[in-house]
Amino acid sequence: MCPTGEPNCKNVSALDKAKAEIEVETERHGIDDDLVEELDSKTDENPSLPLVAHLGELRKQLIKSLVVFILFFVLIFATINIWFPYVTRGHQLIVLGPLEVVKFYMSISTALAIGLALPFVCHFLWQFVGPGLNEIESRFISLYSPIMLFLFICGVSFGYFVVNPISYNFLTALGAVNFDVMISAQEYVSFLLMTTVPLGLIFELPIVAMFLAAIGLLTADSMKKVRRWSYLVLAVVSALITPPDFISQLIVLIPMMLLYETSIYIVRRVEQRSAAAKSY
Repeated sequence: MCPTGEPNCKNVSALDKAKAEIEVETERHGIDDDLVEELDSKTDENPSLPLVAHLGELRKQLIKSLVVFILFFVLIFATINIWFPYVTRGHQLIVLGPLEVVKFYMSISTALAIGLALPFVCHFLWQFVGPGLNEIESRFISLYSPIMLFLFICGVSFGYFVVNPISYNFLTALGAVNFDVMISAQEYVSFLLMTTVPLGLIFELPIVAMFLAAIGLLTADSMKKVRRWSYLVLAVVSALITPPDFISQLIVLIPMMLLYETSIYIVRRVEQRSAAAKSY
């Protein structure tokens, strides 16, 4: 027998049966009609993509990202002798135990695998979130995702070629005055990651400012008003993400200040474009 109470309903769809069951439960328990109408409207809007389907799609993209990461990890770990000179820069490192060798190799392989897999992961996540974004958000991400990746690479490169060698040489020279400096492999790789990866994230500041300006949460005038406080915050951040020496903190702080001023200029251009578009 049908959920609706009618004897002949062979061609009733699963969706209609579900609605009929809701109506039966409504009559039985006295559920508010407005709630039922809201449930019906949500079901009618996108009946083919329920929550389970969205979760399944997210799971699919996460699995693809994990597979790409594992492939890069295995490839780098198998060719670790090729990457080793670029990571160590010829520094004499020591290991304090057999397990530290494995930890060092795995740390290098993990960091490089994440960096190489990042473009693919961003593409997979875009396939998941893209259909749910509005026009402004979709256009913003599609246009500026390559720029975001480029800025991240620039930040990591700045840390690798500038901040890391200057900080390393300064600190080792400072320690050599009174100590026999011996650096373990694990301590070195931690130091290397600390002076590279955070800079890649900091270099995303102009894109973040542009996005906040595009959705109306940030203006160039507001950024100018809080400039002094922003510089103070940047100084604290530079002190947290760099080794505890003034040289490294200054080397990081100057580009951060330049990025902040660049962000003000970009936000101003976004506001001018928006004003010009409204005038037409």
